[in-house]
Amino acid sequence: MKSLEELKKIREKAQQDLALRNKDARIKIVVGMGTSGIAAGARDVLKTLVDEISNNNITDAIVTQTGEKGFSSAEPIVEIQEQGKETIIYGNVTPAIAKQIVKEHIKEGKVLAQYIISK
Repeated sequence: MKSLEELKKIREKAQQDLALRNKDARIKIVVGMGTSGIAAGARDVLKTLVDEISNNNITDAIVTQTGEKGFSSAEPIVEIQEQGKETIIYGNVTPAIAKQIVKEHIKEGKVLAQYIISK
């Protein structure tokens, strides 16, 4: 059985993760979670994005999900919607690439051209 302190920490982490999915923000990160995306590993990509946004204390971005994006051969797909900028769609995203997206695209503003499948 978990201690009360451990349960409080688990609850706080869950609340932070939920907040990352439900607030208005300057940057919206959308993960395709249709059946082909899930089969290709989108759950791990979504979890990695949420963890990286949280671990880096990025407060102006949210992570959310959607159904099929129509690019099943490029799943998992991550779409970056940033206010005042063109939407970027990354394909064949792995957890390692998701970490790179957060570090370079979200934090530093550098688009990762080698992973783009659509603008």
